[in-house]
Amino acid sequence: MVHGPGPSLPDMISLPSKKRLAHIVYESDDRASKAFDLVLLVMILLSVVIVIFDSVQQIHENFGPLLYWLEWFFTLIFSVEYILRIWLSNNKSGYVFSFYGIVDLLAILPTYLSLFLLQTQYLTVIRALRFLRILRILKLPEYLKEASRLTDALKHSKAKIQIFVGSVLTIVLVMGSVMYIIEGPESGFTSIPRSMYWAIVTLTTVGYGDIAPATDFGQFMASLIMLIGYAIIAVPTGIVTSELVSARNADEIKNFPDLKTCNACNLKNHSLDAIFCRRCGTRLSPKTK
Repeated sequence: MVHGPGPSLPDMISLPSKKRLAHIVYESDDRASKAFDLVLLVMILLSVVIVIFDSVQQIHENFGPLLYWLEWFFTLIFSVEYILRIWLSNNKSGYVFSFYGIVDLLAILPTYLSLFLLQTQYLTVIRALRFLRILRILKLPEYLKEASRLTDALKHSKAKIQIFVGSVLTIVLVMGSVMYIIEGPESGFTSIPRSMYWAIVTLTTVGYGDIAPATDFGQFMASLIMLIGYAIIAVPTGIVTSELVSARNADEIKNFPDLKTCNACNLKNHSLDAIFCRRCGTRLSPKTK
C-alpha cells in the first residue's frame, strides 16, 4: 500500500496572516491582542526597573553585567516590535511621526547611543511613557474622554497662557536687571542672566539660597517679587480650569440641550446640577422643556 507524502512543516505550522498580526499588534479587542499588549507592558515595566536598579552603585557593582545584557535583550525585543509595527501599519509615516511612534523610537535609541555616548542608557526610562497604552488596552473611555477634554482646554487657552508666560518673562527680565544694578557682583549678581535666574527662583518661591540680596533695597525688591509670585502662581490653573468648565458646559448643552429650562423667564441650557435659574432665581424643574 502506497502512502502519499505527509504534510510539510509549513502546512503543520499555521502562521497568522499579516492582517491578523496587525489586528493583534494594533487592536485590543480579543484575547490574543490583549495578551500581546499585557506582555508588552510587563516587559516595559521590567526594563524600566532594570535601568533604575542599574543606577544604584552597589547593585551595579554586583550585577552590572547581568543588567547590561538584560537591557540589551529588552532593547532588541522592542526594536523588533517597532519594526513590526512599521511593517504592519497601513500608514507607515503616520505611525512613525505619531506620538506613540516617536515614543517607541525614543524607547530604543538610548541603548544604541550608549555604544557611543556614556550614561545615555539611563534615558531608556522614557519607556515609561508607553504605559499610556494601558488606557487603550483596558478600554477606559471615560479616561480617554477626560484626556481629550483636557487637551482641548489647553488648546483653547493657548493664547492666554502665552500672554501670561510673556508677562512673567518680562517681570523676570526687569527684576533681574534691577537687582543686577542694585546688588552687583559683590552679592553674587555677576550678570543679568544670573540675576534673571535668581528672579525666576524667587518668583516661583523656590529660594535655593545660593544667591541672596545684601542691601535693604534689594531685600525689599526680593520681598516684592515673592508677593508677585504668590499672586500669579495660580493664574495658569485658573485659565485651564475655566476652559475645562466651559468645555463641560458645552458638552452638557450638546447632549442635553433642553434638560433644564426656567418656566419663569424661559432661559435654557442650565447646568445639569442647577437647582435655581441663573437669571431670575426661580426653582428649576429637572424635566421641563
